[in-house]
Amino acid sequence: MKNISILGSTGSIGEQTLDVIRKNKDKFKVSSLAVNSNIDLLIKQIEEFKPKKVCVYDEDKYKLLKEKVNNIEIFWGMEGLLKLVKDEDVDIVITAVVGMIGLLPTLKAIEYKKTIGLANKETLVTAGELVMKKAKENEVSIIPVDSEHSAIFQCLNGERNKDINKIILTASGGPFRGKKKEELLNITKKEALNHPNWSMGNKISIDSSTLMNKGLEVIEAKWLFDIDVEDIEVIVHPQSIVHSMVEFKDKSIIAQMGNPDMRVPIQYALTYPNRIENDFERLDFLKFNNLTFEKPDLNTFPCLNLAYEALKKGGTYACVLNAANEELVKLFLEDKIKFYDIPTLIEKTIKNHNSIKSPELKDILNADLWARDFIKKEILNR
Repeated sequence: MKNISILGSTGSIGEQTLDVIRKNKDKFKVSSLAVNSNIDLLIKQIEEFKPKKVCVYDEDKYKLLKEKVNNIEIFWGMEGLLKLVKDEDVDIVITAVVGMIGLLPTLKAIEYKKTIGLANKETLVTAGELVMKKAKENEVSIIPVDSEHSAIFQCLNGERNKDINKIILTASGGPFRGKKKEELLNITKKEALNHPNWSMGNKISIDSSTLMNKGLEVIEAKWLFDIDVEDIEVIVHPQSIVHSMVEFKDKSIIAQMGNPDMRVPIQYALTYPNRIENDFERLDFLKFNNLTFEKPDLNTFPCLNLAYEALKKGGTYACVLNAANEELVKLFLEDKIKFYDIPTLIEKTIKNHNSIKSPELKDILNADLWARDFIKKEILNR
């Protein structure tokens, strides 16, 4: 029996993780849950899964939950998240929170030698070198939950890193695949949230529509798999059946395939190195008998190229890219900026940043705050 802590239990990944646990109650037990503010759903999760501890990041919602639930330990804020991952009963921490908020709990979980099921891209985007170094020092396994990185992780089982020629990350292309820039100038958030293949939270859906989601995955892949940025390729695959591939130096390619169902990589992260049966839908090759691939359109979707540039520059550039993107996506969802303001202002933020080479944690946190402040000033001065 593995005890699981889920940070972000009311989000898309969190709910699907609980569904995997629901189907395998003889193998997994929920030890703790953390949410941002959705206490109504959290209460239902508490009733069903009976965790020992929960955390609500929003202080007002925390106080409200305290009034409604009194038979469980309840924490709030960042301090609360750190307490959950410290719990000695926890075996695996699923980091499914969105944004920079995932960094400190992940580092703390590593410090306490918890296996990490990583669904929070921003942790490695902002502090990949630091996080992977800490994981190595503490002999902690970081198992990717994202479908693309899980695919690569599986393709590399039994293989040697020195035999990798390149990693090929697949992208669905998002809701605007095939469109040109002039067609997207007045795109609404409703249109941007309408992903063709995956059911995701709002922030990740917007990132998918700009291809920033894939850019963040490029940065994440560099740190997860210790590979040069020049050896990471993105290719658009609209059907989302091939989740990613690895090409080896003998020019053979191993791909991981399956229906677009996030429960599969989640289950693999929970059971690794073993596999267990499930009742998920099988891939029908006769139904998907025409798999296609194409180059990403970097002119229409400049965010992908900005991510590559930030990774090549190194230092705190990727952290700044991520922070600016988080703030801009939030503003877009609030109808305060337009679609192409996102890449335009990210590029401006990067150009105005004085990067720090080999940053420590305090440097990363300061760069994050600087970028957010820069974006807020840019919006105010418009």
